[in-house]
Amino acid sequence: MTAAPDTIRPPRRLDDVPGWFPVLDQMLFKWFLDRQESAKTVGDLLEVGVYMGRSAIFLGDHLREGERYTVCDLFEGGAPDGANQAESTKSYSALTRQVFEENYLAFHDELPRVLPGPSSLVPAEVEPGSCRFVHIDASHLYEHVHGDIGAARDALLPGGIVVLDDFRSEHTPGVSIAAWEAVLNRGLRPICLSTQKLYGTWDDPGPVQEALLAAVRERNDCHLSVQHAAGHRIIRLKAKNMQAPPFPASRYGTDGVGAEGTADSAGRPSGPSGHSRPVARRTRTRRIAADLLPPVLTRALRNARTARRATAR
Repeated sequence: MTAAPDTIRPPRRLDDVPGWFPVLDQMLFKWFLDRQESAKTVGDLLEVGVYMGRSAIFLGDHLREGERYTVCDLFEGGAPDGANQAESTKSYSALTRQVFEENYLAFHDELPRVLPGPSSLVPAEVEPGSCRFVHIDASHLYEHVHGDIGAARDALLPGGIVVLDDFRSEHTPGVSIAAWEAVLNRGLRPICLSTQKLYGTWDDPGPVQEALLAAVRERNDCHLSVQHAAGHRIIRLKAKNMQAPPFPASRYGTDGVGAEGTADSAGRPSGPSGHSRPVARRTRTRRIAADLLPPVLTRALRNARTARRATAR
């Protein structure tokens, strides 16, 4: 049957979700988050600036029982100042909260806690010292990025990781200035740089850098160099024919394969290591309900369940 004109096809795989999330950063997100989970580090997750949800969906796959996941974005709301409004109108006019939520719910049973509005909401809404991983990918304006970095510092627990997007793009000098200012004057310690993101911590980066160096040296799909600047050791990474890590297909997927890898006999994607993971974490009843109920009703039920759980915490 031919799709009706202007119908947006639901995402089947993570790559179907519009956005900018290179495979190198997918690998690094997974490495940092897996390392935290192996160390039994307990803490919340935070993403500031979600666009259509690609990295938010990926990050949500690492949310564990008892942890909270918060995302913040303007969506279609008003910006706090004229420059931010112009930036939002120019680059993100297609972004709406509904689009983000529909993309996210294609891969997960429940939404994260959504803060619709400017990133200045974060300090009052996210408990200090509660987060183990914070991804900043919101405004490119210096004043806003400066505030976002301060909010990330306050939100992170000891040893927590912050990721700053677009720290080196030619069209985002405000991010570059704010990022390196934080390194030189605000105590941020770089761990590594990808082609798009800076990974850092406000604690000793030595142990995590040593672990990362050991892991990368075992790979043949990543260029590695180490530089020293202003008293900081900085690991530089660049993908070399790298494949994205396996990721579960959405509930609309038909092949059972995520961003990369092959499916086993049960329809679960298997990565190069041979380990398989479930395509979805929902019961059969929930799958049927999600397929049959109107999206508006499904979203309302999920929001209500999320609100009840948040109240119970």
